[in-house]
Amino acid sequence: MRILGLETSCDETGVAIYDDEQGLLAHRLYSQVKLHADYGGVVPELASRDHVRKTIPLIKEALAEANCSKEDIDGIAFTAGPGLVGALLVGSTIGRSLAYAWGVPAVAVHHMEGHLLAPMLEDDHPEFPFLALLVSGGHSMMVNVQGIGEYEILGESVDDAAGEAFDKTAKLMGLDYPGGPLLAKLAEQGTPGRFKFPRPMTDKPGLDFSFSGLKTFAANTIHSEGDDEQTRADIAYAFQDAVIDTLGIKCRRALDQTGLKSLVIAGGVSANKQLREQLEVMMKKRNGRVYYPRPEFCTDNGAMIAYAGMQRLKAGQFESLSITAKPRWPIDTLEPLTK
Repeated sequence: MRILGLETSCDETGVAIYDDEQGLLAHRLYSQVKLHADYGGVVPELASRDHVRKTIPLIKEALAEANCSKEDIDGIAFTAGPGLVGALLVGSTIGRSLAYAWGVPAVAVHHMEGHLLAPMLEDDHPEFPFLALLVSGGHSMMVNVQGIGEYEILGESVDDAAGEAFDKTAKLMGLDYPGGPLLAKLAEQGTPGRFKFPRPMTDKPGLDFSFSGLKTFAANTIHSEGDDEQTRADIAYAFQDAVIDTLGIKCRRALDQTGLKSLVIAGGVSANKQLREQLEVMMKKRNGRVYYPRPEFCTDNGAMIAYAGMQRLKAGQFESLSITAKPRWPIDTLEPLTK
């Protein structure tokens, strides 16, 4: 079975073709970073229009890369949510329309389920059950994963997600958009211990996250300590250290609570080198394993959507002729494949 996957939930247009025997055959990704950089963040209307321009050309490129024609495609998976409603409607409309024209089934994929299953694209991938830490620009959540569609949310962000806090703090420091990766790079030049930032919501029980206060703490530190290059690097180090340490504390709690030995980290922030290193050390001490996708599959991409869609299509799930777009869509409402 070969699936065409389309990802258009925010500011990246992703197209991929996945074969259940040969694996990933094609992967195309277009980032809108330059388009939104002048505005310091994603402009929804501009994002939607750019998806309209880029999706069909990328589909053609992916088919050529995979040496496929439309007759070789057995189904189409598209991101239906959560995300920007206009951007979602572009992918949903194109995906559902192509499926109808080509006479193949279509399936609506949950964006965060795509991230959660992205490590399955690797040769060394986890087995169910596992604990998943999903950290991106829009979401931070801890999920007990018993199988595909069997998701229990153990904790989630109550305000800013981790990636969002990275980007907002980077903007306060005068870094370009998207600032998260630039802040992480600046932190490499920072002095450990010069500043000590709080670890939010770690002094009370529970697994929810809150990073807006940490961003405010960073803003106050920038204001009071000056803005020379080394101070900015030291603040970046302290901020990143606080976020990573907080995520690590929450992971340890969740692992203790569930008794699981495998940890998956996925989403854009999972590409952070320091986060990976800290969680690897933690899991080694616990005689467990940590898994994550390669960096190109940490950010939004069509490959994860094609893989997730493949699993649901093989289980007999598909969409009606209606166009599906769900800007808000709790992951724990998905249908398990066992049903």
